[in-house]
Amino acid sequence: MVSRGIALRATALLLCVPVTSPSLAAEATRGPAADVVGTHILVGWNDLGMHCSNKNFADLAVLPPYNTFWSVLIQRGSHTTAPQVLGSPYTVHYILENNTFSVGKTDFWSYEDRLFGVQLPDNVGLTGNGLAGMMAPQGSHFVATGVPITPFDDGNLTREQPYQLARLQARDSQGTLLAETEIVTPVSNEMMCSHCHHPNTGETVELAILRKHDQENGTLLAANRPVLCARCHASNALGMPGTPGLPSLSQAMHAAHGEVTNNCYECHPGPNTLCLRDVMSQQHSMTCQNCHGSVVDVARSIENGRQPWLQEPRCGTCHGAAYSEAPNTLYRNSSNGHGGLFCATCHGSPHAILPSREERDNRQTIALQGYAGTLKQCDVCHGFVPSGPGPHGLYPTGVREPLAGGTPAAKVLASPNPMTTSTELHYRVVDTTPVRLAIYDVSGRVVKVLTARSQTPGDHTLVWNGTDAQARRVPLGVYFCKLETGGRSASTRIVLAAH
Repeated sequence: MVSRGIALRATALLLCVPVTSPSLAAEATRGPAADVVGTHILVGWNDLGMHCSNKNFADLAVLPPYNTFWSVLIQRGSHTTAPQVLGSPYTVHYILENNTFSVGKTDFWSYEDRLFGVQLPDNVGLTGNGLAGMMAPQGSHFVATGVPITPFDDGNLTREQPYQLARLQARDSQGTLLAETEIVTPVSNEMMCSHCHHPNTGETVELAILRKHDQENGTLLAANRPVLCARCHASNALGMPGTPGLPSLSQAMHAAHGEVTNNCYECHPGPNTLCLRDVMSQQHSMTCQNCHGSVVDVARSIENGRQPWLQEPRCGTCHGAAYSEAPNTLYRNSSNGHGGLFCATCHGSPHAILPSREERDNRQTIALQGYAGTLKQCDVCHGFVPSGPGPHGLYPTGVREPLAGGTPAAKVLASPNPMTTSTELHYRVVDTTPVRLAIYDVSGRVVKVLTARSQTPGDHTLVWNGTDAQARRVPLGVYFCKLETGGRSASTRIVLAAH
């Protein structure tokens, strides 16, 4: 069985010291307490900004379908209680709602026995996880490893959608839903081997690569397919030691390709996927080379002793010690000291540091705090705005960050969710222009308009009782509540479940 090593850190459970001083509690009321809805929040993220995978495995395999994502469940605090990070016996379930099967989207399950020596059930990955299941508790967080996601929606098996979505749901020991969230689980098959490797008639690109390898290295790979590259060339990504004396897969690949290109998107996804999509690339025009160096530099660093996947560029190199990862720990595994939360909890995945170019990456923080970007509104977890310093020594202002143009974000939340008979819709009005709050079904049809009039700016609540415009009970399933106000909009997903 192949597994990916993940460095886990023991972390404290309390996010802050409870506010007991009356003066401090009074000062903390600067935050908009009405924004806080529900008793728990769930935050999830993918461990990498993009996972790569072969689509076809009949000839060779570089990487199998293998996505990993993490989450934290937080019991929201108040003026008298600290927020608390919860582990077992609480549970977190995941489901790829529009990606429920992988067999037929890739031929991996026809070759996994010869490649990895295991016979897997359909749609089950190398760690035993499928496309729906339970995340494993790991102390102060939850992890799902090796989920065999492909970049194809169930309804479109030919066009890649690399920014796949997973819904996470947290429950208590009685099975009561406490919180849910939607995260991107990115994956792409876009490796542009055909730009350089040209097969003969009737051959695949992968077979052409094996024939070239045989010609240059005296091997017999083309006659012994399928070939797992990491069987000979060590891969820390797969936890495989390779053959002593041979360069690692990362060193061999970067050394060979560095002779012909310095375009990372020739191999890493890709000119269509554009996996580097974070705030540094979008707002500061940074490229892969700004952190990693050239393709040749990557190979030379490994030759000089760097361990690929285990030793990577560090945030603190540019941002300073106050913004650095924990010692000897990758950013994606690092806790920032703020109650044991991981850096990625608030900032997002590597290569997708928030805010991202991709709308889907931004959905979670918009749902939690009303705008995209770093999760930095203290009341999301604390229930109010504390007076002391937060992460990186920063002091909260108690003021919600406006969107472009200075207008506050529109916001709508549903509680309880899932609902059985009714749910309260908590929403924010940003000015005196007409407000429209409506329920839609999954096809985009309007089910019911709950309000369409001007309201006083501020926070409001309406109840939807699961009926349509004719007061008829609607079928069980997924619905969306959309708020339109002041030229801005917000929406939230609602699940109508059985009693």
